[in-house]
Amino acid sequence: MNALNDALLAAHAAGDGRALVQLYEQAADQAGTPDTAGFFLTHAYVFALETDHPHATELRQRLIDAGREEPLQAPLPPKR
Repeated sequence: MNALNDALLAAHAAGDGRALVQLYEQAADQAGTPDTAGFFLTHAYVFALETDHPHATELRQRLIDAGREEPLQAPLPPKR
């Protein structure tokens, strides 16, 4: 994971949020434990939100499936 770590550091230094989404997602896929995967997925999701990345919804669902995020509740009906 040294090359991936180097790529993450370079993307942070460059301020390349879109690359960070992909790199953190890749790190999550390669993680050895659920906690480590959750850490990397959370970072990927945050950068996806910041950059309006198309994977944001997918990343959020992965966090929900892992028990690290809550699904949104149904909206309340309007008051009359």
